[in-house]
Amino acid sequence: MAEVQSNEQDSGKGGKHKKVRAKKQSTHIDMTPMVDLAFLLLTFFMLTTTFGKPKTMEINMPVKPDNPENQQLVNNAVTILLSGENKIYWYFGELKPETQLTATDYSNDGLRKLFLDKNSYAVDKIKQLREEALKTNMADTTLKRMEVEVKGEKRALMVLVKADDKAKYKNVVDVLDELNITMVGKYAIVDIGQKEYDLINNFKPGP
Repeated sequence: MAEVQSNEQDSGKGGKHKKVRAKKQSTHIDMTPMVDLAFLLLTFFMLTTTFGKPKTMEINMPVKPDNPENQQLVNNAVTILLSGENKIYWYFGELKPETQLTATDYSNDGLRKLFLDKNSYAVDKIKQLREEALKTNMADTTLKRMEVEVKGEKRALMVLVKADDKAKYKNVVDVLDELNITMVGKYAIVDIGQKEYDLINNFKPGP
């Protein structure tokens, strides 16, 4: 609290012509309450603040089969092959002797357009669900569950991501981002095969 101290001094002896000096006042501010308040606020914000949580992305890693020859092939699948110098190739369906790679890039007219075209069934159906959710005030949890079901349907696109030893980690992250944007729910990171590696090395761009 603020305190006011007054000092009164008399000069000379008493009498009619006694001179009285003006009172000198000095102000003293007690900072203790302010310091206590600062510590209370600091403690309050430290205990109530939510610290930043790390953002993670779910990645599906396939289980290696005991007998690769009996592994079931997915026909409705796009295989993405990543290589050095930000090169990216793809082919659709099963890998066959006559399979030819198609080069693309990470632009909106490249990889994103590819996923949107191949995954048009799920994209259109999810858009319809979201429009219905706005009209009917559907719960977010219900909408999320229905979207997951659509992405997991048989007609929805499956994407296999494979990278050689020249590809960068950033390339894989960029592909995963595009998968989330284009509503692809079935995808996996798979080891690249020797045949696919040879296709990359022998790739010749078309005219």
